[in-house]
Amino acid sequence: MAELDDLDIRLLKLLQRDSTLTTKELANVLNLTPTPVHERIKRLERGGYIKKYVALLDNQKLHKGLIVFCNVILKQHEKSIGQKFVNDIVSLKEVTECYNVSGQYDFMLKVMVKDMPEYQNFIMNKLASIENIGSTHSVFVMGEIKHSTELPL
Repeated sequence: MAELDDLDIRLLKLLQRDSTLTTKELANVLNLTPTPVHERIKRLERGGYIKKYVALLDNQKLHKGLIVFCNVILKQHEKSIGQKFVNDIVSLKEVTECYNVSGQYDFMLKVMVKDMPEYQNFIMNKLASIENIGSTHSVFVMGEIKHSTELPL
């Protein structure tokens, strides 16, 4: 972050809280005119600090209220086999996040589905069809205490 000054950091904080703010609104908060704010945003986008803009959806209203963290252990760890596993996981729409982790498990998947029958269908018909899975361990979310998309800056 050596390339970023305090104004860039303030701008990034504002944008990650609400990316719908207009350049004019951002300029007012930052005590600048819209042109330099627009130029900074474009520079941050080009530099890869801002990857994309998204709408955050309500998983409950969209009937994806069951959140499960599914830990996976692979049978084999050769590079080509691991890459095939990754490709297969990326194609599953129910998997919203996937992390290669250290420790007891090889991967941690965040799975979002409607309910337990849908999760059971996911495990039995989708995850079970992926080769090289040795075992899985599911952790069911009972309540969401904190969920943030903001990076600490």
